[in-house]
Amino acid sequence: MTVIEIEHVAVGYSSTTIVNDLSVKIPKGKISTIIGPNGCGKSTLLKAVARVMKTQSGAVYLDGKAIHQLKTKEVAKRMAILPQTATAPNGLTVFELVSYGRFPHQTGFGTLQKEDYEYIHWAIDVTGLREFSDRPIEALSGGQRQRVWIAMALAQGTDILVLDEPTTYLDLAHQLDILLLLQKLNEEEGRTIVMVLHDLNHASRFSHFMIAMRSGQLIVDGHPQEVMTRGHLQKVFSIDAEMAVCPYSNNPICLSYQLYKKD
Repeated sequence: MTVIEIEHVAVGYSSTTIVNDLSVKIPKGKISTIIGPNGCGKSTLLKAVARVMKTQSGAVYLDGKAIHQLKTKEVAKRMAILPQTATAPNGLTVFELVSYGRFPHQTGFGTLQKEDYEYIHWAIDVTGLREFSDRPIEALSGGQRQRVWIAMALAQGTDILVLDEPTTYLDLAHQLDILLLLQKLNEEEGRTIVMVLHDLNHASRFSHFMIAMRSGQLIVDGHPQEVMTRGHLQKVFSIDAEMAVCPYSNNPICLSYQLYKKD
């Protein structure tokens, strides 16, 4: 079942088109990951999906409805967005930042209600942040901060999470920690997760569906076994890869590679 449909979308800045005539269907209740070289349009496409950027042509549909025609609060109740570089004011505590996720559900003076507190405490607990609830954000490690931003997105109570490079700047253990958390949320909560990742092996291991891009174009999409092939990695990244199988997911991984040189 499709939850987001991208139909002949072109997106860009002023007169420059970054993503051109791209169409893809994102499955509901799955983890979908966008991969591709730097500057290929991954984040731009994600911004169009999240309605952060308007499309120059084509449309993005959320459950069959054109997303740019929906009200902002209506979208915010269905989709939570974690940008690539999220920052918070100094002095803000974990609880306070996570509580911001309830903004789309508030009315009047924005006072938190019983249901809001339930969502906030649940999001803090499920991300393992209970002991840090009253701690300032700046006092946390990079991995802990990333968990706080994910908790804020979870507190929003949406069934779709859109994340732009959620593991950027994290060390190996914290990268894995975040991805295992997202996998748990998908498996136990049924969340649809759409994200951009740079690490091909992480993308293959944790995804049900992959979207490979180059120069603003869709090269291939499908299950990791369909996308992570030597031929497709040549087209997308210009590398000649040696492939293996991940022992944790049975999906393909890139064991090593060298630059691809045409004969």
